[in-house]
Amino acid sequence: MTQAHALTHAMLPTGSIDAYISAAYQLPMLTPEEEREHALRLRDHGDLASARVMVLSHLRFVVRIARGYSGYGLALNDLIQEGTVGLMKAVRRFDPDQNVRLVSFAVHWIRAEIHEFILRNWRIVKVATTKAQRKLFFNLRSAKKRLGWFNREEVEDVARELGVKPAEVLEMEARLANYDMAFDTPDSDDDEDMGTTPSAYLQDMRSEPAALLERRDSSEKQQLQLYRALNDLDERSRDILQARWLSDQKRTLHELAADYGVSAERIRQIEKNAMTKLREQIA
Repeated sequence: MTQAHALTHAMLPTGSIDAYISAAYQLPMLTPEEEREHALRLRDHGDLASARVMVLSHLRFVVRIARGYSGYGLALNDLIQEGTVGLMKAVRRFDPDQNVRLVSFAVHWIRAEIHEFILRNWRIVKVATTKAQRKLFFNLRSAKKRLGWFNREEVEDVARELGVKPAEVLEMEARLANYDMAFDTPDSDDDEDMGTTPSAYLQDMRSEPAALLERRDSSEKQQLQLYRALNDLDERSRDILQARWLSDQKRTLHELAADYGVSAERIRQIEKNAMTKLREQIA
């Protein structure tokens, strides 16, 4: 029985991550000839059975890669799941005519999906959004040569090695040193715990009299500016803006066009010019 035939009828266990991993390592690998054959079937004929065979034969690599990210505090089964999604994407995009084995092509897709999952779930607040920050996030730990904070020389070495600015290295190091904290008071009878969360010492300024007065004055000032700007418009422009934006029942361009005996496009132009004048006067 060929490896492809065995994979076609293979079933993976559910409910136990250890059993799943054991089964993944027992699945046979495809020979280069079998891999190319199934890749051609998928590409040329959309054969989903061939896609399944290619995915199953490479699950061991997903497990191996996912285990390398176990230090981020996320469940291994979730990492494997995301890596498998990356493997599926790689199988769908794999071109057998490039003379490259699927595993060499898929490893980048597997890592990319795992990286995205880690960045979404490692912290409540994202610590890496730009390309440089992502590079630092996944390389800074391995780049550290000692415990504690970097000295200036180490910062410059890491920045030069990763192609980023020293300031970005220091910023990412500070982000990694922080931790998530619940805003509300935890369920605890210990008085010491009651004062450790932000809700215990941060002031709510929304109901503070000075802030309320400031917001009210700002709102009144904005309304006064709007009314003055509206009064400076010609009557038709003012009526169109009021009908389109300041009325409870907003009217359409075609309804106003029928009232004024012009095209809907002309009403839109008048509206646009009136809005431009309002912004200029209010600014």
